[in-house]
Amino acid sequence: MPSEGFEPPITASKAVVIIHFTTRASFQKQYCNCYSIPFLLSSFFVCIIEAMPAKVKIPQEVCHIIATLEQAGFEAYVVGGCVRDLLQNTEPKDWDITTNAKPESIQKLFSDSVYENDFGTIGVKTGSCDGALAIVEVTTFRIEGAYSDNRHPDFIRFAETLKEDLSRRDFTINALAAKIVEGGMDEIVDPFGGKKDLEQKIIRAVGNAPDRFGEDALRMMRAIRFACQLKFDIEDATQRAIREHAPLLAHVSKERIRDEFSKIILSPEAAWGVQMLYGLELLRFVIPELVEGVGVTQNKHHIFTVWEHNLRALDYAVLKNYSLEVRLASLLHDVGKPRSKKGEGPDATFYAHEMIGGKMTKKILETLRYPHDVVAHVTHLVRYHLFYYNVGEVSAAGVRRFIARVGENAIDDLIKIREADRIGSGVPKAVPYKLRHLLFMIDKVKHDPISPKALKLNGTELMTLLAIPPSPRVGNILNILLQEVIEDPKKNTLEFLEKRAKELNDLSDNALDALRLEAENVKEEFEAQKEGEMKKKFYV
Repeated sequence: MPSEGFEPPITASKAVVIIHFTTRASFQKQYCNCYSIPFLLSSFFVCIIEAMPAKVKIPQEVCHIIATLEQAGFEAYVVGGCVRDLLQNTEPKDWDITTNAKPESIQKLFSDSVYENDFGTIGVKTGSCDGALAIVEVTTFRIEGAYSDNRHPDFIRFAETLKEDLSRRDFTINALAAKIVEGGMDEIVDPFGGKKDLEQKIIRAVGNAPDRFGEDALRMMRAIRFACQLKFDIEDATQRAIREHAPLLAHVSKERIRDEFSKIILSPEAAWGVQMLYGLELLRFVIPELVEGVGVTQNKHHIFTVWEHNLRALDYAVLKNYSLEVRLASLLHDVGKPRSKKGEGPDATFYAHEMIGGKMTKKILETLRYPHDVVAHVTHLVRYHLFYYNVGEVSAAGVRRFIARVGENAIDDLIKIREADRIGSGVPKAVPYKLRHLLFMIDKVKHDPISPKALKLNGTELMTLLAIPPSPRVGNILNILLQEVIEDPKKNTLEFLEKRAKELNDLSDNALDALRLEAENVKEEFEAQKEGEMKKKFYV
């Protein structure tokens, strides 16, 4: 077994050796051997920027706060992530200042400020139009007690020295502070070797890694997130501590886990990040359903396991800079395959995996407390990602039905999922002729009526015409009219619809309901026939 990997437990039904790649180089070496050019572009040819060693200009708002504190006789430093970013020649997203001044002294110096929490943090209002500088956090040196719940310190007390304050931080690259002189960084305070780790592109826990993860178990995911965002590796001792303490993540709220997971998925190395979550035993506390795809082979139309295919699909979505929702759907689109698999070898099948996967996706995202609109959209994309289209076989009416079924607002994202699915399968083209022709047909029919709102006769007008009250009968008539108009848009005239509505209204409720079901069954039969042909052909 290579030094960079390890072998997880494998069931008898998964007779495939899985290597957990714990460095970016080993992950890329394996995946670039069989990856398409897009993967090489996104994950291998990395532009490296050397850290700036000299002074970097600090915003005047930050300089003013530090100068005010120093003139009052206090120590004051920029600290944490902003120092890390400045050393990498990256614009900080926020600015933090640490000082030995107590909160009450800070507030006396800055009348327009707020005491933000119980941790000794004061928010100083600067009046800046820049959102990152409108409120600058100033925190008194502090140390923290034990973390009995692996989430919150049992107590916090003010520290005497800056080193004590830095010793409580998560990683060496964040345990940095800097003096400000003439608008630039001067003296770098670095008691734990963070600057060297930045230069060597390493994520290392401050001090004893098990202690840091015991204090806040979410730091284990943060290690992976920083590695993905900065394109760093996690050093061996920190990796071992994460793997050994992974079960502590069960104590962290789903909302906090969700936020870190989203940051990983939105990072430039998201696929590697998910691989790291699995390799370091964290994924089973985030999305255990994804682990089911590890080692699950497919059939003669797929060269990759379900797990590998999902990672490759995600990587394509990252390459194209697609949204969080599309990235999540790309990762989860085949999550239902392991549970739908029948048989082994080249003729294995995965019937209805898109429906199974849709239900699983909904549960996964709801468990992680994603907003309702995100849950609904990603679930919809997974549920309908397996659509069939062949030039000359699907009519314009079929395309209209497809749009009506999946929703006009979801079309663009569904196409993106199909692209990711294809590239994740190892094919060379993300958008083949068939897909381009479908896009042409969608554009051609997109102005045709495909929803009740597009009918020339609406529900209120229908009830007035027929002199009937609101009832299921109104909905049945509108649905039948819509199906007839989808089949032939020329029928969407007020004259035809009024005449046809009167004919339908002469039918009994049972007859009308049967006609509605017949119209819907025609739609389902049309699509089921074509999808059935695809499933038989491609064993999906």
